[in-house]
Amino acid sequence: MSFQMLPTESKAPFLKRCVIWMLIFFHVLRGVLTLSCLFLFVGDQKKQEHIQRWSKKLLIIFNIELKIQGAELLPNSPHLLASNHISWLDIHVINAFQPIRFVAKSEVAAWPVFGWMAKQLRTLFIRRDSSRHARQVVGQIAGVLKTESICIFPEGTSTVGDEVLPFKPNLFESALVADVPTFPLAIQYFSTLTGKRSYSAAFIGEMGLLESMSNVVQNRYLGVELRFLPDQHQTADVIPDRKQLALHAQESIAKVLRSD
Repeated sequence: MSFQMLPTESKAPFLKRCVIWMLIFFHVLRGVLTLSCLFLFVGDQKKQEHIQRWSKKLLIIFNIELKIQGAELLPNSPHLLASNHISWLDIHVINAFQPIRFVAKSEVAAWPVFGWMAKQLRTLFIRRDSSRHARQVVGQIAGVLKTESICIFPEGTSTVGDEVLPFKPNLFESALVADVPTFPLAIQYFSTLTGKRSYSAAFIGEMGLLESMSNVVQNRYLGVELRFLPDQHQTADVIPDRKQLALHAQESIAKVLRSD
């Protein structure tokens, strides 16, 4: 499935698209070499710097403008991010802002090249059809949250970005176990020409990765906004459970999407 661009989102010329694909190829190759070789000899801080630099460069190649709102809400200590999910690009957009570990569906591990790269970046994979496996992953996430932040996509799938699907509460249990705050994150793609929502980055249904990348390559006027939202305050009298955490995150993000 693909989406037609708005009339004002002119399609990149053929030769320019060829150049962009060539740049993507060499940039991915550089990422593979970095993960295969350089990451064996550098510490965690340097790894984070390389991840952020690579992600920023990827956005430059795609000519994607990145906007950030609410970053001041995030603490320096470990926390859980709960985000809506639109595209394979979401991970790279978030890493361009600040590298973080992710939880992804198990199918991502089988993607050519990008799946391998996700494994090297210590992504946790979850089988969507197994509640038992989900419980195991909750324990793994809680362990990670003791020392590192992590991002989840609790819709369990991607959407076009118009609305938020119900958040599955299972993974929110990890934040309660680790006793860390949960911050909702609203991701929105937009046209830099009109300011309106863009569907070029949407990765849904039976769409293949290359088809989705082609949609992004064709649209040279794409922007993305990361809007971080307040966590659900905990008091001595009211301690939210995982369902309440999930509902708070879902409703907070949905409100942002409705207002824009």
